[in-house]
Amino acid sequence: LHTKIVAPPTHIFIMLRNCVQTASKRRLFSTNNATAAKTRLDLLKERLAQEKQEQIALAAASVAAQPETSGLKNKKKLAKPRWLKINSTSGQSLENYKRLKETVKTLGLATVCEEARCPNIGECWGGGKDGTATATIMIMGDTCTRACRFCAVKTSRAPPPLDPEEPQKVAHAITSWGLDYVVLTSVDRDELEDQGANHFAETVRYLKKYSAEKKQEKNKKNGILVECLTPDFRGDKDLIRVVAESGLDVFAHNIETVERLTPRVRDRRAGYRQTLGVLAYAKEAVPGLITKTSVMLGLGETDEEVIQTMKDCKEVGVDVITFGQYLRPSKGHLPVKEYVTPERFQTFQELGEELGFKYVASGPLVRSSYKAGELFMKGMIDANEHLKETVM
Repeated sequence: LHTKIVAPPTHIFIMLRNCVQTASKRRLFSTNNATAAKTRLDLLKERLAQEKQEQIALAAASVAAQPETSGLKNKKKLAKPRWLKINSTSGQSLENYKRLKETVKTLGLATVCEEARCPNIGECWGGGKDGTATATIMIMGDTCTRACRFCAVKTSRAPPPLDPEEPQKVAHAITSWGLDYVVLTSVDRDELEDQGANHFAETVRYLKKYSAEKKQEKNKKNGILVECLTPDFRGDKDLIRVVAESGLDVFAHNIETVERLTPRVRDRRAGYRQTLGVLAYAKEAVPGLITKTSVMLGLGETDEEVIQTMKDCKEVGVDVITFGQYLRPSKGHLPVKEYVTPERFQTFQELGEELGFKYVASGPLVRSSYKAGELFMKGMIDANEHLKETVM
């Protein structure tokens, strides 16, 4: 077995040099008359295109610089970049994390945070800088009736029956944690007549009830805030309304990817337009309800498709949108087509803000429920309280 380092061709160095020169000269705004006439959205699109070209050039240079190994087959596999490294949790955040982990184990709760091996578990459970601890609890079992090609959750046409006592037990357990914010999510349960909508709603109502009692007992300013990350309920408006009117604070349903890739990425019973319809009707059922969705990047989508997805979501009134890097759970799932750079995630965030979303979280390690409590507690709860005072 012989290994030799192959120097990158001259044109690769030229590409790299041009990338550095372009990046150093890049500005969001310009005093040039032609540029000044462009909107900020146009300028952000141009910046995104530049960053894409730089990423392609750097990737080409990296491949060219790889050792050439004789005697081995050249397998095409994207190397995981350095920016996907997870920072360790320490101090008070570590203590919070350990406490929640032990409670989850003791109470027998299922969390997406653990089952999906979320890279942000330490930050969310630890509470981050502001101490707002967030956890995502999975209800209605761990077996899904659908089989999306990006998801590692096990599937079956006939999952085990629901536990009728789960809403009350889960609510008791969560309230005992002392969390500020909780995300309830679930597998799809297409075999049920109501697809689990009433189970969702009952869990929310118990949570709010027990939280209100604890708030009064502890003299706390705010009770627990509840976000529901729901299935699509096959677009049934009556079922969407059941959850939307349950007393939750945020209604979330993920669009996952761009329209072109939806048939390949998601289960055939899911649909891009159906997801938009779910988000639109939740807002229609409860005007003023905060709605939220999430998009995975790195599946082969184009920048224009991502921008169009943002526009489609904004058109149906979505308030919050998140972007994160798709990571392949196993060899049996869809491969990663691209590792999107932190710089491009930042530009997508600025594009989302320019399009008018109330909040945009965008980064390689961002997941649907990433720091959900922090974003809600710091901004939207204050805005809603001010609105109530104005109305009164």
